[in-house]
Amino acid sequence: MSERRVLKAPFTDDVVRSLKAGDMVYISGTIYTARDAAHKRLVEMLADGQPMPFDFDGQAVYYAGPCPAKPGKPIGSVGPTTGGRMDAYSPTLIAEGLKVMIGKGSRSKEVVDALKQYTGVYFAAIGGAAALMAKCVKSAEVIAFDDLGTESIRRLEVEELPVIVVLDYQGNNAYERGRCEFEV
Repeated sequence: MSERRVLKAPFTDDVVRSLKAGDMVYISGTIYTARDAAHKRLVEMLADGQPMPFDFDGQAVYYAGPCPAKPGKPIGSVGPTTGGRMDAYSPTLIAEGLKVMIGKGSRSKEVVDALKQYTGVYFAAIGGAAALMAKCVKSAEVIAFDDLGTESIRRLEVEELPVIVVLDYQGNNAYERGRCEFEV
């Protein structure tokens, strides 16, 4: 088995360029949760010239709507949401500096084109393992859109969150290749 590759968020272009479709890696550091309702608001705020709740430069957004935390835990189950639900908004956020998106499922041509143009990457998180993913979250704080409940934006501190590169910055797609090259 090969050595674990742990990436520190936020991400630089050099780190993103080092990733290839099918690679399994682990993310540690600060990431944010946001789903379609939050994405819609963010894009509307950008169009209106309003300040963003966090700086997108080099950041990662995990498409997740976490369950409420149990006593003594920072977060409840936190599994990935289908990335295609954010396709209408993602190119705009990628152009603003967003480097990494984490979800599940395929993405549109427009998202792939934006990843290629702005040096970004799309990771798949492990669907069906939301309780296990929650164990990687060390802290969670709502930072925007509290009225959206589970769809509010949260700042997460994660430690070795396991993900697989689906789309690399060159547009290579692990789903189209029909396999991922990693060992579990």
